[in-house]
Amino acid sequence: MSSQSRIYLDHNATTPPFPEVIDLVAETYQTAYANPGSRHAEGRQARRVLEKARESMADRLGCLPEEIIFTSGGTESTNIALRGLAYGKPGKVLMTPGDHPASRNTCEDLQLHGWSIVELPVTGEGLIDREQLADLPWDQIRLACVLQAHNETGVVQNIGKLGKLCAKHNVPLHVDAVQAVGRIPVNFQNMRVMTLSLGAHKFGGPRGIGALLVRQGLKMQPVVTGGFQEQGKRAGTEPTALIAGMARALEICLDDFETRVQTLSDLRDRLQKGLEAHCDPVVINGSQEHRLPNTLNISFPGVDGEALLVALDLAGIACSLGSTCASGSAEPAPILLAMGKPPEVYSSAVRFSIGMQNTLEEMDDAVERITRVVTKIRSV
Repeated sequence: MSSQSRIYLDHNATTPPFPEVIDLVAETYQTAYANPGSRHAEGRQARRVLEKARESMADRLGCLPEEIIFTSGGTESTNIALRGLAYGKPGKVLMTPGDHPASRNTCEDLQLHGWSIVELPVTGEGLIDREQLADLPWDQIRLACVLQAHNETGVVQNIGKLGKLCAKHNVPLHVDAVQAVGRIPVNFQNMRVMTLSLGAHKFGGPRGIGALLVRQGLKMQPVVTGGFQEQGKRAGTEPTALIAGMARALEICLDDFETRVQTLSDLRDRLQKGLEAHCDPVVINGSQEHRLPNTLNISFPGVDGEALLVALDLAGIACSLGSTCASGSAEPAPILLAMGKPPEVYSSAVRFSIGMQNTLEEMDDAVERITRVVTKIRSV
């Protein structure tokens, strides 16, 4: 491998934890190591740290502290929500095309128990086609889930109309906000949703910790049993240090939110404009108006995506073909197929996702490296 410095552009897969978060997690392991459910001084200390973190997150996510259920991450949160709500008589579950495997695989498993899937219609930009929502079989739909921000395209959905229809027909709506939290405004109180999942490692927090927001009063069948923790909705001793780290990461992201969003947008736009200027023809996949500030899904017609990914890694660029949770699959990205993209577009698509650690100089450097790689592959 070349001795040139590497450029990490795969923050939608995972983000490096903030140094302050690493320090806090290490400190908390030493000062609040006890089981927060234990009835002694050490346990009470751990409980204080845990509940302080819960209150901090509730304040920043626009929810009540008791609406936060701590989990091992976004995937478990989504599983708990969908499986916990899919009790009783089976029906239809409404979901977006190209949904994250955490939702897609769970709903496909529900099909083995009598459920069936109804796909939400999307436009060529990857947005929910709100004009077609009223025509869906609402009398048969008993559960709905949607990605607030798509992990591959970065497209951000306006779920207002969908939320209203779900409320009108008494359909519980779950939102996967794993890519959204920390990058766009998320306020649970203002959303017409019943549950919302998030994962700390997408916004500078530690891996292995996440949360599920559950609307107060909502009845759910517990999926993970074996204890009284988290109001009986998710059994298991809470990892206090990781929870504290997640809360701190969210504080860092949101306390200087506007500056962070502008910085990420500037970096993404610098990368996009450079690639458009030097790698023509290119295709930007998904809405450019309604997308995450850090995400660029771009196709290079005439280039094989798998070959491009390998060549970019050798050139010191870390990026992705899409969802890391679906890595190893050579199938076209379902969301690009749903958007009506032709083979030369979906087969050459890669995702660059940017973080605050990146710089404008790195974007210029990345443009040069990517251009060399794309030009070489096209010339073969």
